[in-house]
This record gives sequence, structure tokens and C-alpha cells, in this order.
Amino acid sequence: MTFQGSGPLDTSGVSAGGGGGGGRIAMGGGLGLVVTVVALLFGVNPGDIMGGSGSTGSQQVSADQSELQERIDSCTTIEQANSDDVCRLIATKNSLNDVWPTLMNGYTDPDMKIFSGSINTGCGAASSAMGPFYCPSDETAYFDPSFFQELTRMGGSDGPLAQEYVVAHEFGHHVENLTGVLAKGQRMGNDGSVRIELQADCLAGVWAQHADDGPDAMLAPLTDDQIASVIQTAKAIGDDTIQGSGSNPEGWTHGSARQRQRWFTTGYESGDPSRCDTFATDDL
Repeated sequence: MTFQGSGPLDTSGVSAGGGGGGGRIAMGGGLGLVVTVVALLFGVNPGDIMGGSGSTGSQQVSADQSELQERIDSCTTIEQANSDDVCRLIATKNSLNDVWPTLMNGYTDPDMKIFSGSINTGCGAASSAMGPFYCPSDETAYFDPSFFQELTRMGGSDGPLAQEYVVAHEFGHHVENLTGVLAKGQRMGNDGSVRIELQADCLAGVWAQHADDGPDAMLAPLTDDQIASVIQTAKAIGDDTIQGSGSNPEGWTHGSARQRQRWFTTGYESGDPSRCDTFATDDL
């Protein structure tokens, strides 16, 4: 359990989606398909790399979207977030939108779209193969709940806080979008991408530090084991872990396992967003 209390969940700004193009990955940089797909996990802007092609059966898309919307609508209490992945996504959004206004002037709530298969976004057509992502054009974070099963197969934790870290990372990109860091990093190629991703990991750690503060906090006091589940997940999705022994740091887009663990820990231990300035150091 990570969420506490029996109060209501706020589902405003959360909706089901689907029906985008087939979500063809536009390969580039000499990367193979598997590496390209995995490197996009927790990516920033699918419009830069996606091209809509193919089609999805409209009846199936409609059925999937309807089912997901029913699941969203059924998430009425915080308690449900401890047993249902969709409700956990929503509860984490609620918690993030409680915490970030206390840490950042001018914070605005992003939208959340929960989808299956493929979806049209402000950044282009996207596929579940991308994993979770944030689109700055429509200020929306996108999640296919089936990603959590894939994350476990990759060696990540199936613990609830590890799933919440995924959401908090994407909301970290929203914070970066609001501060202008996201646009800055996107102009810098792979090095900028790594710094963006590590900063989002750090900002996720900042949220975790504050999310269980006070008697009205949505999260119960976090345990060492829960934080370890996030560290395990950060390690599993490091570029060097994913790419294996032939990994080339010059081709990294998200940072090594050590870097991802380090920056989440920096955010968690400090609770200070100013400690997350990955653009101010050469020691990532």
C-alpha cells in the first residue's frame, strides 16, 4: 500500500483515448528497432520520431476506449489506487498536482490520457510501444497501463511506488516544459535529451520526498523497501542496462543506470527542485 485515506479521487483532466495511426517508429541514428523502441521509454516528444501509418480496427478501438473510460469513471476513492493500475495513475496525478503548486510558482495541472494500442496526440500519432510519454504541445501525459507489465519483464519492480515514479517522471517533463528547460534540452541533441531525462528523474524524487508529508498527505509514509523498488526500476531502464555490453554513451538518450538512480536519489533526499539542475554540471 502507498495511498492512505478513503477520500474521493479527482478524475478531472483524465480521459481515455485511442484511435491514432498504427504508430510506426521512424528509425534513425543507426539504431535497431528494439533499441529504438526501448530508448523511447519515458520519452519527451513523440512527434519528433513518430509517423502515423497503418490502421487500427475502429470497433476494437472504440471498445478499448469505452472500457478504459469505464475504469476511469469507476475510480472514485483513494483506496482503489492500492489495487487498480488505472486508479493508481489517477491518484498519483492527484498527489502530484497537490505537491507541485507548493514547490513551484505558476504550476498548472497537465492532462492525463490513458489509452491502449495507439493514439493521436498534439505531437503526432503514438503507439503503446513507446511506453509512457509527455507531449508538450498539448501538455498531456500519456499512459498505456499495460506498460507496467513490460517494465517488470525488463527487470523493473512491480511495486506501486515504482509505477508512481513512472507517472512522476512524466510530470517532471511537464515541470520542465513550464520552466523552458524542455525546449532548451531538445535543441541540444542526445546530450540535452539525457539531461532532460535525468532532471525528470530528480523531479520525481522531489515529489516522492514531499508526497507523504503531513496528516493530509495522500501517500502513507514511504518505506526503504518502496524507495528500493524505484531504484531497481531506474536501474532497469538505464541506457547501458537496456543496450547491454555494446552500449555507446554517445548514443544514450536517457542516461545510465547509475545516473538515473543517482538523480532520483538526489531529488528524494533533498526535496529541492533547485538541486535537479542537470544542465549546470558536467558530472551527471
